[in-house]
Amino acid sequence: MGRLFGTDGVRGVANADLTAELALGLSVAAAHVLAEAGTFVEGRRPTAVVGRDPRASGEFLEAAVVAGLASAGVDVLRVGVLPTPAVAYLTGALGADLGVMLSASHNAMPDNGIKFFARGGHKLADELEGRIETVYEQHRTGEPWERPTGAGVGRVTEYTEGFDRYVAHLIAVLPNRLDGLKVVLDEAHGAASRVSPEAFARAGAEVITIGADPDGLNINAGCGSTHLDLLKAAVVEHGADLGIAHDGDADRCLAVDATGAEVDGDQILAVLALAMREAGQLRKDTVVGTVMSNLGFKIAMEREGIHLVQTAVGDRYVLESMKAEGFALGGEQSGHVIVLDHATTGDGTLTGLMLAARVVATGRTLAELAEVMERLPQILINVPDVDKSRVSTSVELAAAVDEAERELGDTGRVLLRQSGTEPLVRVMVEAADIDQARAVAGRLADVVKSALG
Repeated sequence: MGRLFGTDGVRGVANADLTAELALGLSVAAAHVLAEAGTFVEGRRPTAVVGRDPRASGEFLEAAVVAGLASAGVDVLRVGVLPTPAVAYLTGALGADLGVMLSASHNAMPDNGIKFFARGGHKLADELEGRIETVYEQHRTGEPWERPTGAGVGRVTEYTEGFDRYVAHLIAVLPNRLDGLKVVLDEAHGAASRVSPEAFARAGAEVITIGADPDGLNINAGCGSTHLDLLKAAVVEHGADLGIAHDGDADRCLAVDATGAEVDGDQILAVLALAMREAGQLRKDTVVGTVMSNLGFKIAMEREGIHLVQTAVGDRYVLESMKAEGFALGGEQSGHVIVLDHATTGDGTLTGLMLAARVVATGRTLAELAEVMERLPQILINVPDVDKSRVSTSVELAAAVDEAERELGDTGRVLLRQSGTEPLVRVMVEAADIDQARAVAGRLADVVKSALG
């Protein structure tokens, strides 16, 4: 059996790759492994929080997960359709032993996924995910396990208070209200379609929503953080101060200023870093990004006296660095922003609220705030059908990269990334001059093809 867990849980086409049987079996295995790992509180029955996004497949997958957990003796609190960060928050706030979120984030509707959270609402370590896979495979191949009976089986409860509890948490975090601000929210027909408008409205903003009518089939369809054109047009049409876009499970946030210009995750991080430092909340005057963070972000942070730590691509690596070193803020260009004092994962609604609060507090437009950094042009070329394992050993490629970096100087950079699943190398070049970036990237892509093809 190949590895089931990827960088963000188990994902695949629902009812093809991700079946009800797999969802049930993984839930049983997770219950057993987390109990053995000592994450359950002794002396009481373990409890799990289970939520999902609005995908049609989430209905049967949720039923399978709940059945698996209850059959393993775990009491289940079903919170229904809520964002991933809400499930993580409620897992911690309710003292639950684990949380389960059913979502494939920004993926198209046919996909779905299962993500587990440990006590406190934290993502599972790789070692625990590996043990869950091992136990799942043992059960799948017929190894018996002790099944509780009678009063030992888990009970299932609808926890309808989750919505209000999470929204109240978001409002409590804000440093100031949003009165007088007009905001357009694009909810991607996803998990935040009720939560985000409610939170912004309670905070005092005038709210206009688009993409907030999920029917189980339209999640991420031409809207949300991966399709910003509708939001850009709506912000301009309504004369709004800014727009906020989420993805299907609302752990991402991208923004649009009053002119319809995009404000990406790096720019949002830059704005929030300055706000948090001003409030004395940016521990060690450090922000965490990834190797894909725009060079303009790094230059801006250096100019402002803020240290930037860069990790491998993926919000889990950003989070690991933050937790290990005690940093308060981190994120990715894609809009995963983690404010660790208030969330254990990326939280798109929280990020949007904090960005809007900064606009109100400073009296400056979002465009003016985003000017803290100049976003340098990035050219990305995928080179398929190559031996990616030789990226680090090819003398020809190393010489080409050295030559490109000398040409770009201090105002540009080169990054080569190997695909995790395909025979693919990604060539990324940044430079102040987009034509120069495009030319350098093209030359490097040719070298990758000839050297590794």
